[in-house]
Amino acid sequence: MLQIRPTCENCKKRLPYDSDEAMICTFECTFCKDCVELLHHICPNCGGGFEKRPIRPETLLHKYPVSTKVIHKPVDFKAHYTKFKIK
Repeated sequence: MLQIRPTCENCKKRLPYDSDEAMICTFECTFCKDCVELLHHICPNCGGGFEKRPIRPETLLHKYPVSTKVIHKPVDFKAHYTKFKIK
């Protein structure tokens, strides 16, 4: 079951359960589309790619609530670009 995290890990932009801007990697690291572009679609935590996070149907929110835990780990973009050889 996906956690459906509430914010972008980098910029803390709100990403509600029905957001079209939420992107996740295979470990559910969650970023907004703008930050994913800056990251060149490479997760700074695992090095994997990103995909659009599915939208949980509103009818299932009571039975399967979304996460309220905010994870905020601002990215050091210079280190990210160096690590993944991004120019």
